[in-house]
Amino acid sequence: MNYSECIINAKERIGKYCKACPECNGRACKNQIPGPGAKGVGDTAIRNYDKWKAIRVNMDTITENKPVDTSLELFGRTFQYPFLAGPVGAVQMHYGDCYDDMSYNDLLVSACAENGIAAFTGDGMDANIMVAAAKAIRHADGCGIPTVKPWNMDTIREKMELVNTSGAFAVAMDIDAAGLPFLKNFNPPAGSKTVEELREIIHMTKAPFIVKGVMTVKGAMKAKEAGANAIIVSNHGGRVLDQCPATAEVLSDIASAVGGSMKILVDGGIRSGADVFKALALGADAVVIARPFVTAVYGGGEEGVLSYIQKIGSELEDTMKMCGVSSLAEITSDCIVKG
Repeated sequence: MNYSECIINAKERIGKYCKACPECNGRACKNQIPGPGAKGVGDTAIRNYDKWKAIRVNMDTITENKPVDTSLELFGRTFQYPFLAGPVGAVQMHYGDCYDDMSYNDLLVSACAENGIAAFTGDGMDANIMVAAAKAIRHADGCGIPTVKPWNMDTIREKMELVNTSGAFAVAMDIDAAGLPFLKNFNPPAGSKTVEELREIIHMTKAPFIVKGVMTVKGAMKAKEAGANAIIVSNHGGRVLDQCPATAEVLSDIASAVGGSMKILVDGGIRSGADVFKALALGADAVVIARPFVTAVYGGGEEGVLSYIQKIGSELEDTMKMCGVSSLAEITSDCIVKG
């Protein structure tokens, strides 16, 4: 199975909201929620996609013809590629009832681990989601990243106890989920966290901690002050705030401010191996891709996940070779032209 076949299959299985587009750009679904749409008019998700496409890569084939190494080292583990599958929650509501959060996370974690990358798992109101995610990650020898939402502190403490049983090589919190309606209405209160609260949460974990949802240098500095080992430059795919800048627009400044002192990941509209290359050229250590992996799972299960990993990986390898670089460390700002 290739990814094109996967898309065809997904159109029959993915429910009535997502259109399983050949390349997810935010336009077909715009502000369709439930579904993969974004908040407001859907501007932020579209902008995420468009700003990556506005960046161009510099071709250079007057160079030594040698093998390309796409491997990534992250928190003591080596992966085949510098991209990870992102966390997705409420898949049954947004994408159809072929999977629920438990079965989706279980399949995605194992398929990614078997094929050279790692997956983040989602979180939700049902406590069984984190129970199942922890179990899936444990069965994958810790090759997964459980993502906890910014609940109230007592709920977070309960979730972290489960997370710590998983043996995960890293743990994340999508702090930007504070803008999701079900969190805003949660009682006791859930949502944004102070530096002090974030520091307390980080101390609950046994693994390197990733803060997802940083969009400013100021936010990156606060995550660093709290003790985070990494951040994900992310606006939650546009789902929590309309009229945000694209992640491609803020990545370089954030990487310049905190790169080297913590790992920098980025998500939002990254849809090709060339986009991965551009993100690394702007200062990211790795990228996170979420929505297309949903299409991969719904369209082909484990085989679909493999087809998507191979698609993005081969595109990245080809871009590197045509731009005259043979390792991730050689991908610098000189390799791109900003739009």
